[in-house]
Amino acid sequence: MAVDLKTEPNDSDTSMADASNDLPMPPTPDAVVEQLQDLVSSHYLNVEPSTVHIRAAALFARLKALNRAANAAARARKQATADARHEMDQTHLGLQNLLYEKRHLEREIDKCRQFASIYQDVPFHSLEEFEELAPVEARTEEVMRNEHQLMLNRLSFELAERQRLDLKKKELLQQKEELLKQSRIKLATMESVKTQIDALMKAFNFLSTDSKRRSDSNEYTDSIGSSKESRRNGPSNIINRRRIS
Repeated sequence: MAVDLKTEPNDSDTSMADASNDLPMPPTPDAVVEQLQDLVSSHYLNVEPSTVHIRAAALFARLKALNRAANAAARARKQATADARHEMDQTHLGLQNLLYEKRHLEREIDKCRQFASIYQDVPFHSLEEFEELAPVEARTEEVMRNEHQLMLNRLSFELAERQRLDLKKKELLQQKEELLKQSRIKLATMESVKTQIDALMKAFNFLSTDSKRRSDSNEYTDSIGSSKESRRNGPSNIINRRRIS
């Protein structure tokens, strides 16, 4: 982008020039010098020297006054020149700042023109979906005719939709966490019940085995007792049998 910066005289420059022109010019000493030259001419040969001295002293006093006025005017001109130079330096500095700002803006404009936005690669709703789902104020006829505004509205709608879906996703994740928490609690309860059932089964099996062992032990004890009794009664039975025979 080319910007033409022209330096035109402004009000400050005009007022400064007018102020420099308004400075009073010192009177010229030509008339006094001519009068002094006239004192040494042949016209004053017959005049008394004291009169010439008085006349010369007055002219020299006048010449000194003119010199002082010239010095004052020179100082005033120097001050006006210094002020004008300072004003010109400030104006030049302002011009340099404007040129620097111009170059900076041109570089920024080039960067913006070369910038590749991510929205060009982001998938979003098609134009038909936008016309169907977007709010009415975002898809008016005026907006649909303006490509730039249409793209802005589509991007805004896409952002709103993604924020809504993200919020819904967070809600679903929260529900999922609650369900997982309840599932873990129920699983822990089920594991506890299973552990208790296993303990009861082990106790039942132990009691069944112990009862069977006791029954077998009693039968064995009874058989041993009967065999011992038969052994004790064996000789008497033989004697009785012999007597009977």
